[in-house]
Amino acid sequence: MSARTPTLYIPHGGPCFFMDWTMGPPDTWDRMGAWLEQVGLTIGRKPDAIVVISAHWEADLFTVTAAANPPLLYDYYGFPEHTYRLRYDAPGSPGLAQKVRELLGEAGMPSRADRERGLDHGVFVPFKLIYPDADIPIVQLSLKIGLNPALHIAAGRAIAPLRDENVLIVGSGMSYHNMAAFMRGEPPSQSGIFDAWLTRAVTDPDARARSEQLTHWADAPSARDAHPREEHLIPLMVAAGAGGSDIGRRAYADHVMGATVSAYQFGG
Repeated sequence: MSARTPTLYIPHGGPCFFMDWTMGPPDTWDRMGAWLEQVGLTIGRKPDAIVVISAHWEADLFTVTAAANPPLLYDYYGFPEHTYRLRYDAPGSPGLAQKVRELLGEAGMPSRADRERGLDHGVFVPFKLIYPDADIPIVQLSLKIGLNPALHIAAGRAIAPLRDENVLIVGSGMSYHNMAAFMRGEPPSQSGIFDAWLTRAVTDPDARARSEQLTHWADAPSARDAHPREEHLIPLMVAAGAGGSDIGRRAYADHVMGATVSAYQFGG
């Protein structure tokens, strides 16, 4: 078992955990919410800081939030008014943001700091459940436009040394994200096929083979049924890259609105 802080890939949903759900059974999000609430206990030692890679930020260069007190971005639409008043006032960490940039630079990946951007819902929604006291500094790292899986695995490897400083690295997305199928009310029957492949890839004991499979995820069965566009999957690549040689395991699985959804942990 690794002594380093683990890395995670988690589902985040929208503000569904903080409202009455009317688009299906009222308990649709309860199991995911309950799992997120116990993630901190599963990790064990409270992290000194957190780096989150959310599906909801893409930039032409890897970009990190560098505000001391980042605001929130309510980047969701059509939800009840009170969900736009949710608060999660976690501090930022300009110092950690600089470390992230230095590590990326050492790996040949240019980056920039953004001192204005806030934390999007891929960050504050799940962490409002995971660490509700909002007392751990959080830095958000963007995806890079193009969503190249190998590049994001490499970015994860680059920032992996932060794990030795008790920094929790988290990819936040959704292992199934075909919103058109959800909106049409079509049961995503193919989601289990892709999820089974993804779980086999993540849990491959050979880290090199794992990276190779994740790099070519689009060739997997039902891959494009699960991810017509892959922004919600690519945060997994960063978490897996940061996982290094630690074996991945499926930490959570559920059926949400008919789709199979999983979360994964590396190390710990």
